[in-house]
Amino acid sequence: MSTPSKPIGQAQGDALQAIFGRAQAIIGVVHLAPLPGSPRFDGEAVETIYQRGLDDARAYLEGGCDGVIVENHGDVPFSKPDAIGPETSAHMAVVADRIRRELGRPIGINVLANAAIPALAIASAANAGFVRVNQWANAYVANEGFVEGEAARAMRYRAQLRAKGIRIFADAHVKHGAHAIVADRPVEEQVKDLVFFDADVVIATGQRTGHVAELSYIRMIKEAANLPTLVGSGVTRENLRDILSVADGVIVASSLKHDGVWWNSVDLDRVKAFTAGLKR
Repeated sequence: MSTPSKPIGQAQGDALQAIFGRAQAIIGVVHLAPLPGSPRFDGEAVETIYQRGLDDARAYLEGGCDGVIVENHGDVPFSKPDAIGPETSAHMAVVADRIRRELGRPIGINVLANAAIPALAIASAANAGFVRVNQWANAYVANEGFVEGEAARAMRYRAQLRAKGIRIFADAHVKHGAHAIVADRPVEEQVKDLVFFDADVVIATGQRTGHVAELSYIRMIKEAANLPTLVGSGVTRENLRDILSVADGVIVASSLKHDGVWWNSVDLDRVKAFTAGLKR
């Protein structure tokens, strides 16, 4: 008889159940338009930016999603965490708070690139339930350069905020980067590092935005983590059911936008078609 493996982290129970009231969640990503201070910001009124974020969130939720992640995806090219100015946190906190207050549904925060501490500050201000952090443990080489795991700094900052209720959604073997510096360790071991550093949910992705991960890869990550596992890229109406046969939910954006382009607004009809037939 095999001996049950001992837990290696201290996740706070089933985070998806705690946040969304169900063990399987569909989460849409609100890709904010370029914010003040970012290269593509052209002086657009902030109220227009806020309203578009609110409209996209409403389309996801009215279409059947369980919650949303608010993300500064319009701020490309992304800065490394310590180079992100306070203006980003300020504007994201305002729009996130409006979304939560007006729509009354769970929200999360992701500040690119890998800015866990600003994300936690925004989540605390907007009463968000979770943050997504793309590199929680270890390190890799990304488009932004060398990116280190933020777990140690972020968990201490969360403790300072007395915000233990903000859950950590952490990517495994994150997209848009090379992991050669940790390639001497199997992906399964890198996933276990996320668990050891108290992530609550693990996210499996493909190689880039819109690229889907193989089901065998998703299954491997889920089994290694023994935590709720989401798929965070490449999810479409056509592959959703297959993915949900393995994973505990999805994070989706591009395929639910007009024409399937990430910088376009959310298409309510696409969202409804995406969620149609799911046992919610």
